[in-house]
Amino acid sequence: MDRKFYKFYRRSLVVFLLALLFSGGLFAQTKITGVVKDEKNQPLPGVNVTVKGTTTGSNTNPEGVFSLTAKPDAILVFSFVGYNPQEVAVGGKTTVNVSLTPLTTSINEVVVLAYGSQSKREITGAVQTVSGKELQDQPAAQFTQKLQGKLAGVQITQTTGTPGGGMAVRIRGSASISAGNNPLYVVDGFPIVGDISNINPDEIENISVLKDASSTSLYGSRAANGVVIVTTKHGSAGKTTVSLNAYRGFQAVPQKGRPDMMNAQEFAQFKKEVATDNGQAVDPLFQNPASLGKGTDWYSAVLRTAPIENYSISINSNKDKLSTAVVIGFFNQDGVLRQSNYKRYSIRANTDYRVNDWFKLGANVAPTFSENNTPQSDGIWYNTSGIIQGAILTSPLAPFKNADGSIPINTSGYGTLDAPNWYNELYTTKNNTKTNRLLANGYVEADPIPGLAIKSSINVDYGQAVYNNFTPSTNGGFFNPGSLTDASRIHATTSNNLYFSWLWENTVNYKKSLGKHNFEALIGYTSQYFRNEGSSINASNFPDNLVQTINAASTFTATGSVEEFTLLSYVARLNYNFSNKYLLSAAIRRDGSSRFGTDRRYGNFPSVSAGWVASDEDFMKSFKTVSNLKFRASYGTIGNNNIGNYTQYATVVGTNYPFNNSLANGRSIAGLNNTLLGWETSKEADFGIDLGILNNRISFSYDYYNKITDNLLYSVDIPISSGFFNYTTNVGKLKFWGHEFNISTKNLVGEFKWNTNFNISFNKNKVLALGTANAAIYGDLTITQVGQPLGQFYAYKFDGIANNQAEFDAAPKYPGMEVGMARFKDINGDGQITFDNRDKEVLGNPSPKFVYGMTNSFAYKNFDLSVVVAGQYGNKLANRIEPFTENLDGAFNVTRDVANRWRSPTDVGDGRYGKDISGTTGYERDNASSRLLYDASFLTVKNVTLGYTVPVKNNKYIHSVRLYASGQQLFVFTKYPGANPEASGDAYGNQASPLNLGSDYSNYPVPRTITFGANCNF
Repeated sequence: MDRKFYKFYRRSLVVFLLALLFSGGLFAQTKITGVVKDEKNQPLPGVNVTVKGTTTGSNTNPEGVFSLTAKPDAILVFSFVGYNPQEVAVGGKTTVNVSLTPLTTSINEVVVLAYGSQSKREITGAVQTVSGKELQDQPAAQFTQKLQGKLAGVQITQTTGTPGGGMAVRIRGSASISAGNNPLYVVDGFPIVGDISNINPDEIENISVLKDASSTSLYGSRAANGVVIVTTKHGSAGKTTVSLNAYRGFQAVPQKGRPDMMNAQEFAQFKKEVATDNGQAVDPLFQNPASLGKGTDWYSAVLRTAPIENYSISINSNKDKLSTAVVIGFFNQDGVLRQSNYKRYSIRANTDYRVNDWFKLGANVAPTFSENNTPQSDGIWYNTSGIIQGAILTSPLAPFKNADGSIPINTSGYGTLDAPNWYNELYTTKNNTKTNRLLANGYVEADPIPGLAIKSSINVDYGQAVYNNFTPSTNGGFFNPGSLTDASRIHATTSNNLYFSWLWENTVNYKKSLGKHNFEALIGYTSQYFRNEGSSINASNFPDNLVQTINAASTFTATGSVEEFTLLSYVARLNYNFSNKYLLSAAIRRDGSSRFGTDRRYGNFPSVSAGWVASDEDFMKSFKTVSNLKFRASYGTIGNNNIGNYTQYATVVGTNYPFNNSLANGRSIAGLNNTLLGWETSKEADFGIDLGILNNRISFSYDYYNKITDNLLYSVDIPISSGFFNYTTNVGKLKFWGHEFNISTKNLVGEFKWNTNFNISFNKNKVLALGTANAAIYGDLTITQVGQPLGQFYAYKFDGIANNQAEFDAAPKYPGMEVGMARFKDINGDGQITFDNRDKEVLGNPSPKFVYGMTNSFAYKNFDLSVVVAGQYGNKLANRIEPFTENLDGAFNVTRDVANRWRSPTDVGDGRYGKDISGTTGYERDNASSRLLYDASFLTVKNVTLGYTVPVKNNKYIHSVRLYASGQQLFVFTKYPGANPEASGDAYGNQASPLNLGSDYSNYPVPRTITFGANCNF
C-alpha cells in the first residue's frame, strides 16, 4: 500500500515538474522590447504595438522604443498612420526590431476629417485634399488663391487684385440668399470666426475640403457651405531640421483688358464733333485736336509695377519626448495701385509633449500682425468716388503732374465733369488698417488602453483691427473736386474693432477590431463663445490739412456696439467596416445657439454614408487592370447659422414724438420678434465612384450631389395695419445639384516623369419657393424667381440703332425716341417700350455652366516644372462702367469705339452707339440692356513654376537646395473685353450677394506676378 502510494506520488511529482517546466517554457509571459524605425532608419514615435488576438499593447516612445509582455509564441502587430501594418512572430526572442514602410498607394493616404482622420480607402463622403507642398511656390497672400483650379466642385474666383484679399470661395454653389455663402474654415480643429487672410500659407501641412453633408455634418449648423480643414505643420520624427522658403518678384497689370480710352487728340475730336452736332460753339480747347498729342493715360498714371516678397523659416525638432514645429514668416506686397500695400508678420509654434506611453499634451500658438494701406480703389464713381473708375473717366487733357513737377489739386476745365486729381488723392488720403490676431489652443490626450483616446482642448481666437482714415480738403469726387482752402471738407475716422472667441472641446474616440469587424466610435461635447466690441469716432472741423490726428478736430460723432453669441453642441459618430471593404458611417450633431428664437434653440444634424470596395471582391480578381473600385453614397442634414446675432428679437430705435406741444425723444419698436427663427437647413444626397487602374496609375472619381436648402432667412412683407412693414423669418427653398469629375494620371514614370490632374464640375441651382406668395426678387440688373436659377440677368434686349426713318417707324417707341437712337425689343407685345419690368427679359446667367482646372507636373533629373490652369464656361458678365465710358453727351472720357457712332442716316457707324444729340443719350446710358452683357468664359494660366534642385553631396549642414522661377496669372484667354472676367462686386466695391452676381465695376486690377525663389533645407 505504501509502495503503491510512493510510486503514485513519484509519478505525480514527475508529471508536475514536467508540466511546470513546460508551462514555464511555453506559456510564461516574458518581457519583449524593441525599436521601430521608418524607411529612413529614423525612430518612429507613437507606433501602436499589440499582441495579436489580445488587448495587450503599447506605444513606442520618442526614440521608437517599445516594451510589453507576451508569450514566446505570440505575434506582434505594428501599426502607424501613413505606414503599412506589419506582423512579426516573437519566436521566443526578447528583442524584436522592426522597420515600417510608408503606404505607397493613394487609397491608403490618411486624410484629416471632422474630429479625426481616416485612410482615403475608408472615406464614404465627398472629400478632396491638397498638400501644403503643392502650394509653396505660388506667390499669394492667401492659401485660397493657391487652390484655384485644383478642386472639383469648388469655385474660387479672384474678384479683385487688392493686396491681401479679393478671393471668393464657393463649394458646390451658393447655398443661401442672405445668410452668407463662405465655407467654414477649421484650423487645427478650431472652427474660426475671423477671416483667413492672416494665416501664412507656409504654415500649412495639408488641406481637406469637405463637400457633402456626410463629411460636414459634425459641424452641424455651420456646415451648409462646406468645410475647409487646415492642418498646420507639427514636429515629426527625425533630426532637427531648418527650412527656408524665400521669393521676391514684381507685379504688373497686363495690357490686355485695360480700358481702351480715347487719348487727348481723339477726345478733343470727339468733343468738337459733339458740339458741332448739337449746334454749339466749339470750345477753343478742342479747336485743334491734332496739336494735343496723347495727353494723360489716367489708368496707367495711378498704376505702377510693384514688388512682392515672402520669407518663411521653418524649424522642426523632435527630441526625447518633445516635438516642436516653428514657422516664422514675413510677407510684403506692394499693390499695383499706387500707395496700396499689405504686410504680414507671422509666427506659429506647435508643440507636442508625450509624458509617457499613454498620455500626451500640446499647445499651438500663432500670433500675427498685418498692416494694410487701402486707397478707395473700388466702387462706382457717384457712390464712393472710386479711384479706378474716376481715373478711367477723367479727361486725357488734364495733367496729373504739371510741367514744373507740382501736382494739381483737380482736373476741372478739361472737357469732363469737375473732378479731383486721382493721382494726388492716392498720396494725400490715409486709409490704414492694423490688425493683430492670435490663434492658440492647448490639449491633453490620454490613451489608457489600446484603441481608446480621450482628448480635451481649449481654443482661442483673438483679433483686433484698428482703422485710421484722414481725408484732406483737396480730395473729392465728380461734381465735387477738392479745395486747398476749404477746411470744412476735411474729415477723419478712427475705429477699433475687437473680437474674442473661445472653444472648449471634449471627445472620446474608441477603435476596436473583432476579427474582420472594425469599429470606431466618437462622442464629444463642445462649447463656444464669441464677443465683438466695436467703436468708431468721426471727426470734422479741422483747422487745416497739416495735423491729421482726430484731436485736432472740434466736432466728433462717436458710435459703439457689442455683439455676442454662444454655441453648445454634442457630437457622435460611428464608423464600421467589415473586412475593410464594406463601409458604413453614421454621425449626428446637436447644436444649441443663442442666435435662434427661444422656441427653436436646438437642432439636430444627422448623416449616414456607406461604401463598398468592390475591387476587393473575388470576382474582381480577373480584372487585373483595376487596382481600386469603390462606390460611395451619403445623405445628411446640415445648416447655416449666419443670420446675425439678434435677428430673432424686436429692435428698438430712437423716435421723436410730440409731447406738450414740443418734440420729445423716445424709443419705439422697429420690428417684430420671432421666437421660431432658426437656421437654414440643407438636406443633401451624394453618390460617388472612385476608380484606380494599373496600380492607381490612373485614378478617377465622380460625384453626383443633390441638395435642398430650406427655411431660407427672408424678410417677409406683412400688413401695414400691424404697424410694421416686414419681419425676418424662415421662408423659401432652393435646389442645388451637379456632377464632379476628377482624374489623375501618371503619364510617364521613368527618368522623365509627367503627372496630370484634371477636374471639372457642373453645378446648377433652381429656386423652389420664395417669401410671400413666391413673389420674385428684383436686383439692380437681376431677377430671382421660382422655377429659375438664382440672380439671372434681367434687362432690356438691345436691338441696334434706328438708322433711318423706316427703321424708326417699324420700331416700338418709347418717349422721346428719334431716328439715330437705340431700339429695344417689345417683350410684352403692346407696341411700345415702357421702362419698367414689362419689357425686360431674362438675358443670361452669371453662374457658369461648368468650372474646370488642370495641373501638369513634370520632372527630369534635377529639373521640375508645374503648370496650373483654371477656367469656367457659359456665364455672362455685365460691364457696369460702359454706361459712362460710352456716354455720348461728353461728360466723361469715352472708349475709342465711340468714334464709330451714328452720325446721320448715311453715316450709321457700327450699330452699337446712337447719336450724340444732347438729351437723347440717357436712354442708352440709364436703361441697362443686353449691350452691357458679355460672354465671360475664360481660361487662365494661374501658375507656371520651373525649379532646379542643386546637387548637394556629403554636406554636413545643407540637406537640399532648390531654386525656382514662378509666374502667377500669366495669361487670360477670354472674349470678355474688361480687365477681369472673374469680377463680381457691387457698386461699393464689396463682394456681391448671390442675388446680384456678375457685375464688373472696374475694380482693382488683378496683376501678373513674376517671382524668383529658393527652398533650402538644413
